[in-house]
Amino acid sequence: MAKHRIVRNILLGSLGLFLLFALVVVPWFFTNIVTTGSFHFHDPNDGKTPLSFGLNYHDIEFHSSDGILLKGWYVPAGANPRGTIIYCHGHDRTRVEMLPMAVFGHSLGYNGLLFDFRHAGRSGGKICTLGYQERLDAIAAVHDALVREKAARPVVLWGVSMGAAAALMAASQSPDVAAVISDSSFLSFRHVIVHYARLFFHLPAFPIVDEVIQWSAWRGGFSPSDFDLRKAVERINPRPILFIAVKGDKRIPAATASELYSYSTSPQKALVVLPGHRHGEGFTSGNVEYEQAVRKFLENLTP
Repeated sequence: MAKHRIVRNILLGSLGLFLLFALVVVPWFFTNIVTTGSFHFHDPNDGKTPLSFGLNYHDIEFHSSDGILLKGWYVPAGANPRGTIIYCHGHDRTRVEMLPMAVFGHSLGYNGLLFDFRHAGRSGGKICTLGYQERLDAIAAVHDALVREKAARPVVLWGVSMGAAAALMAASQSPDVAAVISDSSFLSFRHVIVHYARLFFHLPAFPIVDEVIQWSAWRGGFSPSDFDLRKAVERINPRPILFIAVKGDKRIPAATASELYSYSTSPQKALVVLPGHRHGEGFTSGNVEYEQAVRKFLENLTP
């Protein structure tokens, strides 16, 4: 009997340790990756500034409404600008990612403001929320452009991936935003976490991924149900949105952009699906179509 109790206790102890590891350690590990990871994707333009492309600019810094110091560049278009574009980079990226877009936007006559989101580049902040709290950063960038830089309207938010999600969330709250260019946004916070867990780790939503969703949202100070880009699009209506997707993107399938498009009621909304396979590479893989779509979209805006 003593031996049986020892074996039973060992088995129960091992089971307890396994459950502790599987239900606490593993989800907390992934939560840290989501919220505090500091990985930076290499960008071919790392170390460059707008001046590298022949554009005059000056350094700027401003604060989000919750006190995060944000740093960036302001690129004036010169005399008689057609408007102002705020560029919003993706996760694990910096403002440098948006330099090619800003060069194109400048060629169309738009002022440009590029900045690092919280917990990215040279900006402050210890937590990343994949776009929810970053919406405050985008709203602050709009305010800085209009108030300090006296930038011309209309103001357009142009974001890629996490930046697109932040742009949609920001536009849903700020009437100063006239339009959004949403490149490779996801549907919701839950959608992107569940999809990535299945795609990269073959994990079902229950129970580990559900824990990551709840803990990441808790660390970010929001409810997962509040971070839904479909609801954001509905709140943006009837302002126009250009939805962009890459046909072979497995991280955010093109069908995602089509679904978001269906929630927009603007007669000026547009959807373009570009060739390519990598997430967020549309401006490179389908450059001609991408620029044509943006040019046409912007031509339809009125100050």
